[in-house]
Amino acid sequence: MRTCRVGLVGAGGVAQRHARVLGGFADVELLGVTDVVPEAAAQLAAAHGGRAFTTVEELLAAGPDAVYVCVPPFAHGPAEEAVVAAGVPMFVEKPVAVDLATAERIGDLVAGRGLLTGVGHHWRYLPVVDRARELLGDRSVRMVSGTWLDKVPPVAWWSRRDRSGGPVVEQAAHVLDLIRVLVGEATEVTAYGDGAPPPVDGADIDSVTTAALRFAGGAVGTLAAACVLGWKHRAGLEIFADGLALSLAEDGLVVRDADGERRFAADPDAARVAVDRAFVDAVRGVGDDVRVPYAEALGTQRLALAIADSARTGRTVRLDAPRGAAAVTTGVTVGA
Repeated sequence: MRTCRVGLVGAGGVAQRHARVLGGFADVELLGVTDVVPEAAAQLAAAHGGRAFTTVEELLAAGPDAVYVCVPPFAHGPAEEAVVAAGVPMFVEKPVAVDLATAERIGDLVAGRGLLTGVGHHWRYLPVVDRARELLGDRSVRMVSGTWLDKVPPVAWWSRRDRSGGPVVEQAAHVLDLIRVLVGEATEVTAYGDGAPPPVDGADIDSVTTAALRFAGGAVGTLAAACVLGWKHRAGLEIFADGLALSLAEDGLVVRDADGERRFAADPDAARVAVDRAFVDAVRGVGDDVRVPYAEALGTQRLALAIADSARTGRTVRLDAPRGAAAVTTGVTVGA
């Protein structure tokens, strides 16, 4: 099979990580990079191969086999539209947008074109997630508690609600995605923010958010998010089922049951490699392990924005019961 030629849209930290991973694959060639900051695109291309392109359209004209869209949340939309119109397989970094309307519009375009897509929810490639699913088996999950307690990342757009979507959308989406995998779809959320931004110039996001969730299968849960620390304190979830307690994070799984406590380590870097390997294999037609296509990522986007909307308005948000992958694009109802 010939080499997979990949183009990158965006040259920030996440794009740099993907470039490093892709550069380690013998069957991948970095075709080039485009970014709104031409110097950043040139530096990334110089470090990993290919050339800097002025626009997305110029990059697409060079004939990539796949395109990675690695832009900030507020910048999603135009790049994806161009890639879909060109019919090129597309990998999109999470969150897929800062709002639901943009994500749903891209989702409709992807579905209409039948395009191969992947989204960067790499936690799904952690072997401990598979182990957690096996341990849960057919047990009824009673409760889940998710947390993302962290700092404000050192990028200017992150502390602006209209640029990042806030901590729940930009950071805690990884936890919410695993909650959907292991517990099921949420049908109702009630959330509260503290109404006070972190001590960062221009910030208008909540410093902390807490939410209560109800799930279609009968489970209940909570999410706690904070961005007031100087370090990443905790990111993960705890699941409680009959006779079983699971504590899952990016670096491992702790299982507690009648047999005592067992610990299983995980390598988050291996998961970051696995998500790219799976997408490249799918593009080359030698694999079929894309675990989060765009349509599936819409479910997580929808849940994250429901929590953010509830925290902003102080009102309960009810989510339509899903009817398969396409149902994640249905509406959100705000209750009294």
